[in-house]
Amino acid sequence: MAKLLGAQCKLCRREGQKLFLKGEKCSSPKCPIIKRNFPPGMHGTEGKGRLTGYGIQLREKQKAKRLYGISEAQLRNYFRKAVAKKGDTMHELVRKLELRLDNVILRLGFARCRREARNLVTHGHFKVNGRKVNIPSYSVKPGDAIELKPVSREKRFFKETIGPSLAKHQTPSWLSLEPETFKGKVAGLPEGEELKQGFEPKLIIEYYSR
Repeated sequence: MAKLLGAQCKLCRREGQKLFLKGEKCSSPKCPIIKRNFPPGMHGTEGKGRLTGYGIQLREKQKAKRLYGISEAQLRNYFRKAVAKKGDTMHELVRKLELRLDNVILRLGFARCRREARNLVTHGHFKVNGRKVNIPSYSVKPGDAIELKPVSREKRFFKETIGPSLAKHQTPSWLSLEPETFKGKVAGLPEGEELKQGFEPKLIIEYYSR
């Protein structure tokens, strides 16, 4: 599993956009990118230089890695699998990222950010099809049922922090949620607008296809 060490907000400032790495803080006026919308470092206020075609592709790749909290090796592996599968490679790449268990936990509203979702999965709070899964990169598929373990539902974090917000949580159309029982299901695959996730997959494919 990739580890994002250091200040998370610096990653957003480096990419020049919100990557929503810190949950609620990213949607509040306290978000550092609002106050300091320039790259971190002593030369950050001088602005960004012109990027070459390669530089633009590199930045998109970095955005995807940071957005999903994955390593270079993981993203390259997803690219290879997307290329090997029939269909639109760009769509397949995004789908493979979206179908990661830690991302699905976030989309269902069981966590406030992907980093938190990864920690919850690693600590064994969730079951997939009745079996405990503690691997954040685990790939779910249509028809899979995800649920919070009964013993975990009694924990203060889920009862007081996550539980009250589930009733109004908006899940994407490819997921279904039962907020009262902390259960969710993968109803299908991400399609259309749901495949737009803050980075340009075409540029990532071009980068790895060099």
